[in-house]
Amino acid sequence: MEGWNDQIAMMVAGGTLVLLLVLFIWLGVLSSRLRKMKAAHRNLVGETGVPNMEEVMRVIHERLSAVDHRQAAQGQTMEQHEKRLSSLKGRVGVHRFNAFSDSGSDLSFSVAFVNDEQDGVVITGIHGREQMFLYAKPIDKGQSAYMLTPEEKTAINQAMQKG
Repeated sequence: MEGWNDQIAMMVAGGTLVLLLVLFIWLGVLSSRLRKMKAAHRNLVGETGVPNMEEVMRVIHERLSAVDHRQAAQGQTMEQHEKRLSSLKGRVGVHRFNAFSDSGSDLSFSVAFVNDEQDGVVITGIHGREQMFLYAKPIDKGQSAYMLTPEEKTAINQAMQKG
């Protein structure tokens, strides 16, 4: 019977050895996973100096909120600038013409300064041999309270085609 006890003891010792070997392998696998998780945590937390994930998320949320507020303010500022720019008289059209058939060149002109809504002014200079006349007419929505000449209308159309 003592042979049986020795055999059973050897089997128990062998089983224990196999179990220990499996546990050591499992411990190695878990250690490797833990190292990977620590590295991922370190990458996620970064150089914030905050070990707590909830605190990191709170800081990120605050920063995103600040960025959103800044972006909204910049959007409003941009809208104001766009409205201001569209009201400026930034479109210019120049039309030169010969006002008198007896003078030899295109010394007369019409210059239109208008904005996107066709508001502005048209200035016409009529050049003659002895004198020059200068006229200014306000423009509202492409029309004027004063009669526009074909040359002035051409200058207004040229200005509106730019932009």
